[in-house]
Formats: sequence, C-alpha cells, structure tokens
Amino acid sequence: MTSQPPAQSQPQPHAQEIITRHLCMAADVEKYSRLDTLSQEVIQADLVQVLEEAAVLSGLDRTTWSRQPQGDQEFAVLPPDTPEAVVLGDFVRHLAVRLGERNANRAEGDRMRLRLAIDIGVARTAALGYSGPAPIAVARYLNAPQLKRVLEVMDSTDLVVIVSDRLYQDVVRLRGQGLDPQQYVRAHIRQKEFNGYGWIHVPEHGPEEVRPLVDAPEPEGAAGGTGPAAGPTTTNTVSRIDGGVVHFGSGDAANTIHKKYYG
Repeated sequence: MTSQPPAQSQPQPHAQEIITRHLCMAADVEKYSRLDTLSQEVIQADLVQVLEEAAVLSGLDRTTWSRQPQGDQEFAVLPPDTPEAVVLGDFVRHLAVRLGERNANRAEGDRMRLRLAIDIGVARTAALGYSGPAPIAVARYLNAPQLKRVLEVMDSTDLVVIVSDRLYQDVVRLRGQGLDPQQYVRAHIRQKEFNGYGWIHVPEHGPEEVRPLVDAPEPEGAAGGTGPAAGPTTTNTVSRIDGGVVHFGSGDAANTIHKKYYG
C-alpha cells in the first residue's frame, strides 16, 4: 500500500494582510499658529471637547476611535462598523452647533473655526501612524485651497466640511440621517500627487453661497491651483460673501465687482 503524503495546510493570511475599510476623519483649527502658547493649549482642549460632545450626542463612541492628535489637528480612524450616514449627518450637525455655542459672545480672535475632511478606504497601522490611500486622501482634502478659502471668506460659519466623492455617491445621495445632496458643492482637488473630487458642505449655508468660492480661480502661482493665470488687474478673486451677494476684488483695490450668484 502506497502511503499518501501528508495534506498541506493552506497558509493563513497574516492579521495585517486582511484588508478592511474605515472611515477616516481629520479636523484642523484655522489660524492656530497665530495663537500664543496658552491660547493654543485652550484651543487643543476645546477641540477635543467639541469632538467628544458631538460624538456623544450622535450616539458614537469615541473610545473606539484610533486617534492621532497633531496639535491643531486630530486625525482619527473609526471602527469598520461605524454608520457612515450618522457621521456625515448627525455628527457634523452636532459639531457645528457645539462650535457655535463655544464661540458665542467671544471676540473674533478667540473663535475656534474648523475644517473637517472625511473619506473611507483602506487604513492600516504603521510605524509612524497609518498607511493606505484613505489617510492620504483625507490629508489632501483637508488642505485643499477651495476648503480653506470657503472657511476664510464665510466668516459667519465656524465649520466647513469636505467628503470624498466615494462617500458622496454611496452615502449622501441616499439621503439618510437628513443628508441632502443638493447642499454639497463639488470641488476638483489637486494636491501634490492627489487628483480627485470632493464635495464641500457648510452647515446652515446653501450651495449658492459656497459655489462661487469653490469655483473661483486660484491666485497665480498658488500651490495646487487649478485656475488659469491672469494679468495683474484682471484676476477676480472672492474677497467676502454677504447674504448671497459675492464680492469679487480685482488687482485694483478701488474697483470691486458685486455679483449676485444664482445657483
């Protein structure tokens, strides 16, 4: 009788080879570097507090988030079973309210204003933090010039949000948790090697206010700019926005164009 060779067991995947997708989120404080040391400490504590409170009010458990504090910024990887619509809906709304309450009756220089970026995808722990496409995309979205411009010009808000095109198509368009796709404005983001689309939303503000700021051409020579170069007196850039009236300032400070933007 011929003996049979022992059965070869199939190799099991290493734990770190298992691909899982996570919501990734980053919140960044505007103009943090201009603050003195004591003010920076207050802002850091307040940032943690408003994020905690928004999560609790939304039924989310922040103790399960893998968080990476970075001074004026927090990056977080959420558990795979986190309900995306709750994060994009209730969490964002509660965060906007808590920021408004925190900033009420404060001097302009004491306000805490945030940019928030959210994507979903592969994110794995690495020696210096996280690896994978989602953490990189979140960083690029967070630093998009369009997002920075919206927060800078719309001084009546304390929060601007950008979500990836994937989240917009898969979650926002389903309209769960009170999400309204009409309240998001698409932006073409080009940052370093990243080239893709994100969707910008400003709680309590309509797309007619946001779109002119997103579509405005970048100043000549700006990093990541997508607009064409123009002469020194012909480039119109948005300087502020009041009640749907967009104010475009040209190279000549005395010449201001007032343009009503209709959707």
